[in-house]
Amino acid sequence: MTAFKSIRALPLGKKAASRGLVAAAAVMSLAGCVVAPQQQMAPKEAPVVLGPAVRENVTPMEAVLACFGDHVASAMTATQRPPIVITVGDVKDYTGKYSINEGNAITQGGALMVYSALGKLGGAVQVAERFDPVIAERELGYADRRQLGDGRTHQLAGPNGGQTVPWLPYFGGSINKSDYFIVGGITELNYNINSGGAEIGVNQVGVKARTFSQSVGIDLRIVDTKTLMIVKTISLTKQFNGYEVGFNVFRFFGSKLYDIDVGAKGQEPVQMGVRAALEEGVVRLVAAVSKVDPNPCLGMRMTGELTLTPAEQMRKVPNPLVDASGAPVQQGEAVNAASQTGASLTGSSLQIPFEFGAAALTGGTLNLIDQIAAAAAKAPTEVVLVARDTENWDAGKRDMLTDQRIGMVTTALASRGLAPGGISVTWRPDKADTSIHRDGPGLQEIAKLRVQGAGRGGPARPVREENATGGK
Repeated sequence: MTAFKSIRALPLGKKAASRGLVAAAAVMSLAGCVVAPQQQMAPKEAPVVLGPAVRENVTPMEAVLACFGDHVASAMTATQRPPIVITVGDVKDYTGKYSINEGNAITQGGALMVYSALGKLGGAVQVAERFDPVIAERELGYADRRQLGDGRTHQLAGPNGGQTVPWLPYFGGSINKSDYFIVGGITELNYNINSGGAEIGVNQVGVKARTFSQSVGIDLRIVDTKTLMIVKTISLTKQFNGYEVGFNVFRFFGSKLYDIDVGAKGQEPVQMGVRAALEEGVVRLVAAVSKVDPNPCLGMRMTGELTLTPAEQMRKVPNPLVDASGAPVQQGEAVNAASQTGASLTGSSLQIPFEFGAAALTGGTLNLIDQIAAAAAKAPTEVVLVARDTENWDAGKRDMLTDQRIGMVTTALASRGLAPGGISVTWRPDKADTSIHRDGPGLQEIAKLRVQGAGRGGPARPVREENATGGK
């Protein structure tokens, strides 16, 4: 809210000085009501004005976002679906409204607001970074050139006995794919679409009041990342209201002429309204791909006084922690470990990589064995062994190397309490199969294991299932 108050006294007659002092005193007393707190931060520095403390940037959509996030989380838990992975493209200002004094009339950070809206849904959806991946791309470049380290050494195995290196081994495939992305823009800004008011003056004493409205419009769409087919489009508009009131006196009182203007004006914050519109757009778009009805939650929009509680604190349903098979979804340190070693979740299976021609597990991959053992104790877990797709050995050497690699994984799992009977080979290439079974860029599958916690036992060669050889 902006307020403007002014008092002007025009002295007449012989006592101009005293009347000037009275006017100055009146101005100073009025100014004392609007002076903000100040503090001198260091000796000889000018005092600085201190405003309110930082707070959560809440909008009228906080309750809606919390409610919808709970609904999506509940639906995922009931159906055991993995979280949908969504990212954001460019959400531009297409209004073209610009002032030479104030700059752009509409925020240029629409994409950042959409990211924040997705974050307010919590773990109901997973958010992938695509808007500014520069740092990640640089680090992947360092890893590819074997320049990226973590302050520790890593053991690599090879045909000549292996070596200890200070750089992080990288096998590719550490970046998770997205399922959908949101793009669009702010497309309308309509000034003064409606206004009204009144002004009355009698004997140079007047009052006035005025109201006015303006609006913005947004257009968003959500796109399937694989097919680039648009799943849903939306067009939303938000109207803003403002007011202005004033009181004016311009007349003589005795020998003095007074000119007094007192008034105030205010307007609903435009950028907050843009943020709220984008947040509602996110709810509607996520509803289209998650198949969760948003209407029960959209009725909770705040139209009066805003609640100061952010959506994160209003959520009641915990984030889902299972994937499509009911196995735990990797989070936090588990995700980091998988990324650093090249091991990753592929559907409901875990991926363990091997260096070119090597049978030994690296230090980073060994960390994943603990997670596999823990997951297998709760539910059967699929494990895929992969290697570089440049490996193209003759049938005898390939089969021997596959046996060694399976044995290394089996021994590592057995040392963590898994019985030999709980580890079985569900697939491996037949000796007559010379084809490369690719698994993502730069990798090939060399074997698949099924691991389940069936008690404790010592190291042993895993059991081959009847369909373990032959096709996949």
